[in-house]
Amino acid sequence: MNPGARIVVLGKQGAGKGTQAVRLSRHYVVPHVATGDTFRAAVRSGSEFGQKAKHYLDAGDLVPDDVVIGMVRERLHRDDAVHRGFILDGFPRTVAQASALMEIIDPHPIDVVLNLEIYTSEVLGRLASRRVCSDCGANFSVTDNPPRVPGICDVCGGDVVQRDDDTELAIRRRLELYERETAPLIEWFEGRGLLTSIVGRGTPDDVTRRLVLEVDRRKIRPDVG
Repeated sequence: MNPGARIVVLGKQGAGKGTQAVRLSRHYVVPHVATGDTFRAAVRSGSEFGQKAKHYLDAGDLVPDDVVIGMVRERLHRDDAVHRGFILDGFPRTVAQASALMEIIDPHPIDVVLNLEIYTSEVLGRLASRRVCSDCGANFSVTDNPPRVPGICDVCGGDVVQRDDDTELAIRRRLELYERETAPLIEWFEGRGLLTSIVGRGTPDDVTRRLVLEVDRRKIRPDVG
């Protein structure tokens, strides 16, 4: 199977979505387009949509759909995404965004929408053990992937801390919100034959193998891009 793919990754917090998106990006040699990184890059660039996003972010408001879509459009119209493909992580979040995505990438179709499934009990365990670098945002786990030096980020040397909202009550509320908001999106992709659910349990290598097998099964075009 030739490198290159157009993939959307969905999954509740703690399902390993970010980790698997990075792995898929390397495997298929395509950019990992994460919403947070796209926001920060757009703001730094001073682009039209970056300036609009900064206005909302500085005010502590949610960035509206049209601005989010505009920033993603800018990113996906860059040569690497146009010719190679992408792994979308954190977008789309709504049916309106999904519909806009189809228009943005036309005439190139999505290969597959991967929905990582994991039990809530396992998510609670993962997030309770999660630690995050306060400077660069790198993720660690006190059980599976601790920093080499306790409390110090392997990537940038910043402080590795537990997020204030990684309590069981806060996590359960976030998961309930995710399920409620994502249900229509999952139904929308299912109705178009694009969605497949993959078990997110097991080692990262196990999950990656499942994902790659499904992507390759879906990739019927040998000349992506």
